[in-house]
Amino acid sequence: MRTAIRILSLLFPLIAGSWTAQAQSYYVYVAAESEDQVAVVRFDGAQVEVVKTIEVGQWPTEIEGPHGMTVSPDGEHWYLSIAHGLPYGKVVKYKTGTDEKLGEAELGLFPASMQISPVTGLLYVVNFNLHGKMEPSSVSIVDPEMMIEVARTTTGIMPHGSRLTPDGLKHYSAAMMSGELFEIDAMTFEVTRRLHTGTGKAMPAMMADAEAHTHKPGMTMPMDDGAKPPKPTWVQPHPLKPLAYVANNGIDEIVEVDLESWTIARRFKTEGAPYNLDVSPDGRYLVASLKAAGATGIIDLSTGEEIARIANSRKVTHGVVMSPDNRYAFISVEGIGGEPGSVDVIDLQTTTLVATAEIGKQAGGIAFWKMER
Repeated sequence: MRTAIRILSLLFPLIAGSWTAQAQSYYVYVAAESEDQVAVVRFDGAQVEVVKTIEVGQWPTEIEGPHGMTVSPDGEHWYLSIAHGLPYGKVVKYKTGTDEKLGEAELGLFPASMQISPVTGLLYVVNFNLHGKMEPSSVSIVDPEMMIEVARTTTGIMPHGSRLTPDGLKHYSAAMMSGELFEIDAMTFEVTRRLHTGTGKAMPAMMADAEAHTHKPGMTMPMDDGAKPPKPTWVQPHPLKPLAYVANNGIDEIVEVDLESWTIARRFKTEGAPYNLDVSPDGRYLVASLKAAGATGIIDLSTGEEIARIANSRKVTHGVVMSPDNRYAFISVEGIGGEPGSVDVIDLQTTTLVATAEIGKQAGGIAFWKMER
C-alpha cells in the first residue's frame, strides 16, 4: 500500500503538469481588412478556432479597411485602426471580452500599426498615407482614455511598424518609401534620431510639392549609387537588449540596429520579402513574416542564422505575434483574391505549423490578448 501511495505521489506532479499544459489556451485578435471584421481566435495547444467575429464597419456599401491592432498593457481594451474614411482614417477603442465599442478618434491618412506605452499610457499610431502624396507622413499620439489625438509628429514617407521599447520611453517606426528608421521620445513627442536602413549612401533630398510648386526638405533617400531602396516595413525592439530589428522588405534582409551607437550591427539575408517581425519574450528568436514567399522564417538571434522556414497555409503572409511563454507564433495570412484569410499557429519548439483557422478576407493586423488556463 505504501509503495502504491509513493508511486502516486511521484506521478501526480507529472500528471498535473500534463493536464495544465493541455488546458492552456491562447487568445488573439485578428483583423480581416477586406471584410470589415475582427476575429477572436482561440488555440488550446492542439486545436484552433474562431470563437467570435466582430463587425467593425459602419458603411454597408464600403470596405473601410480595419488594419492595425493592439491590446492595452492591462489587457482590458483593444484598439483597431480603420484605414479609410472621409477623408481620414481613425482608431477605435473596444472592451476586451464583451467587444463593446467605447470610442473613436479621427487621425491622418491610412492609420496603421500602433502600440500603447506602459509609461505615458498614450497610444502611438502611424499614419501610413498609402493613397496620399509621396511626402513625409506622421505618428499620431492619442489619449486612449478620452480618445483624443493630443499630438502629431512628422516622420518619413509611409511609416509603419509602430513599436516602443520595453520601458515605453522610445518609439520607433520605419518609413518605407524614404528608407529610414525614426526614433521618437515618447515623453516629448519629438524625433530624436533617424537612420537610413539600406546599403547605399544617404543624402538630403528635396520632395516636390505638385500643388504648391515648391520643394520640401526633411527626409533622406538613397543616392543613385546602384543600391536598391530598402523599403523598411517594420521595426521591433529587442525585449531585453538595446537592439531593434528592421525588415528591409525591398532588399530581402533584416537589419539589427544597435540603439546605443545608432548603427547597423548585423544584416541577415532573408529571401522572400520580410514584412512584419516579432521577437520572443526571452530574446532568443526573431520571427518574420515572409510576404512574397508565403512563409514564416525563424532566426536564432545568437547566431543570426535562419533555423527554420515554414510554409504558411496560403499566400501573402502578413502579421506575426508571439505568445508570452515563448512557445507559439501566431501568423496572419491574407490569401489571394476571394480566398479567406487565415491564422496559422507555429510551434517554436518543433518549428512546425500545428494549426490553422480561417477568418475573413485579407487577414492583416494581429494582437495577442491573453493566456488562460
